[in-house]
Amino acid sequence: MTAAEVFPDNETVVTALRLACCAPSAHNTQPWRWRVGRSSIRLHADQTRRLTAADPDGRDLVISCGAALHHLVTALAAFGWRSRVHRGPDPADPTLLAEVELTSAPPSRAEVLAASAIIRRRSDRRGYAEWPVEDTPLREMIRAAAELGVLVQVVTGPARARLAELTNLANSLRSNASHDEMAAWSGRHSGSVDGVPSANTPREVRYGDLVTRRFSAPGLASPQGGAGTLLVLGTESDDRESRLRAGEATSAVTLAATASRLVSCPITQSLESPSSRARVRAEVVGNTMVPQMVVRVGRPMAGAGELPRTPRRPVTDVLDFV
Repeated sequence: MTAAEVFPDNETVVTALRLACCAPSAHNTQPWRWRVGRSSIRLHADQTRRLTAADPDGRDLVISCGAALHHLVTALAAFGWRSRVHRGPDPADPTLLAEVELTSAPPSRAEVLAASAIIRRRSDRRGYAEWPVEDTPLREMIRAAAELGVLVQVVTGPARARLAELTNLANSLRSNASHDEMAAWSGRHSGSVDGVPSANTPREVRYGDLVTRRFSAPGLASPQGGAGTLLVLGTESDDRESRLRAGEATSAVTLAATASRLVSCPITQSLESPSSRARVRAEVVGNTMVPQMVVRVGRPMAGAGELPRTPRRPVTDVLDFV
């Protein structure tokens, strides 16, 4: 077997990493770093980009990195490389989250379609069409998360109303430091390489019973609509690997939604503080799992138009060849 069959060439690796960096992250902080060796790709957490007010224990940072990890695996599969992911801590390097080893394998049609959703996926913070998401795409999202060891609960009825109440309450109780952090990472101009641009943040913040975040300098017109279908993603435990898997599942769910011509947006307000997360666990999902992420999915509003792509840091800023 030649070296080319053991590990992809640098151009393939860099292209796959560019797609990996299209993953959603908290406030578009992009808190990941990649180190490419002779036989593997390592994913590291960049602690300098942690949101100290909204994410004091780094939970959202790890989830964001998990989304990038799944994007990478998805992109590599479409390029003919099957990934074996080793998750877990390294006592010698606490920033290491995962190591990806590769073997060549012909891509399936489903893998190519999944990768094509990467460049079309957006975090759509606007209102959604009022009708519910059909069962078939919901089953596909649940299946995609389950393959990563993550549970998905479709929240309906009183539980959904309670989740909306807890989200709204979390918005109202945000600290001054959290407001300042939000202002620092949103309202960005078109030349920025991170943060949430004005062009991607709607002026409207209430959709039905759900109040979403109010970002700085919103510049996106949003027609009146609904919140969509709310999904809670959860794990059996709450260690770092569980959080990483929750991020991978967030990527899998949002890419599956995109492939089904749905729009989606992760929302985390109700899960940012330990006390609020405990209430979501007890009052929304009935202690069946540890809630890690809420994703709203739905049909786009008629005439809503395509969102601009949110900025990304150059891959050279987050990549080292070792």
